[in-house]
Amino acid sequence: MADQGGNMPHDELIFDWNEFGRKGRIIPQNFEFFDETLRDGLQNPSVDDPNIDQKLELLHLMNDIGIHVADIGLPGSSERAFNDVLRMCKEISDHKLNIRVACAGRTVVGDITPMIEISQKAGMPVEIYTFIGSSPIRQYAENWDVETIVKRSAEAIDVGVKAGLPVAYVTEDTTRSRPEVLATLFKMAIDHGASRLCLCDTVGHATPDGVRNLVEFTKSVVVGAGADVGIDWHGHNDRGLALENALWALEHGADRVHGCALGIGERVGNAPMELILLNLKLLGYLENQDLSKLLQYCTVAAQGTGWDIPINYPLVGRDAFRTATGVHASAIIKAKKKDDNWLADRVYSGVPAGMFGREQEICIGYMSGASNVNYWLREKGIEPSESLVKAILERAKGEKHILTEEEIRAVIEAHG
Repeated sequence: MADQGGNMPHDELIFDWNEFGRKGRIIPQNFEFFDETLRDGLQNPSVDDPNIDQKLELLHLMNDIGIHVADIGLPGSSERAFNDVLRMCKEISDHKLNIRVACAGRTVVGDITPMIEISQKAGMPVEIYTFIGSSPIRQYAENWDVETIVKRSAEAIDVGVKAGLPVAYVTEDTTRSRPEVLATLFKMAIDHGASRLCLCDTVGHATPDGVRNLVEFTKSVVVGAGADVGIDWHGHNDRGLALENALWALEHGADRVHGCALGIGERVGNAPMELILLNLKLLGYLENQDLSKLLQYCTVAAQGTGWDIPINYPLVGRDAFRTATGVHASAIIKAKKKDDNWLADRVYSGVPAGMFGREQEICIGYMSGASNVNYWLREKGIEPSESLVKAILERAKGEKHILTEEEIRAVIEAHG
């Protein structure tokens, strides 16, 4: 009902079908975000390796937006990788950042020992993510049998655990692996002291049903072992389902979900971290988490990796909050005239721009009406006249694109 002033309460203005009869489970209370931008993200064949200053800036932004753990590289892969990882660890220590660090490596002792060395030099724990392929197709290609995988995995886990570091056991291509093999590998990892099991959709094979089945299977193995072991979900986007799968994994019991800035990563990429955060914020799970630097996080990641953000990309794309369509712009303008920013930010947007450091933009183009022009002119401090509005609209209707500011100002100047 409207109040005496004629204003409707905001909670009556949107009926949320997303929540009506919702069947999704409650997301674990202490779930965590694991940022892979500086490891898996850099494995994309088209990105640049950011310089160390860019990596440090990105690390600070991850900390500011509430990322719990960052995978900051494969220190066993090269001297530069080792030095960059060590420098980032010291940055966290020196600035007392809340974010924790992890590093990745194969189930090879030579990949684990550099992580131990970095932990000792930086004086802080480094979580070890040690990975090996587990699917039958990978076993066949590598000429491995299950006994070989078990032996190599146990040796690598033992090295990390003996050094007093937390170890996450990563089964590559988990989503195409046989349940009896996974049960054997998971039980081995638990017996040898692994603190986490990481389920990987390495080639982007999973659908939401597959996510549900795999996470619930893993939970049953953990419960059967009587262990207190965390479950990670790491997904790729080959089917375009990485974001949905990440959210689904949380709903079905994973307590740590992986993502990369802008979804960069191997082939078509990983789950996009900023969109995981955005959706969980809008679902009400991150009420106290400040995401005002989410746009900056994406911008720095794009600059550091040389990544071009698509113009229609959600949240950070150029057109994410732009409209030149007359009826859309008219609704936003009418909302603004009610002096209600909440209303203006939602009347034609499912994502409130202001919540994430952006704003609604009204442009002038071939589908615009007079309201677009009036609004644009007043925003620039120019009082619109009927003839000026008509002149700008005539120019817009004759073009195949949205008018640039220079084109609009040329009409204004010609109009006198």
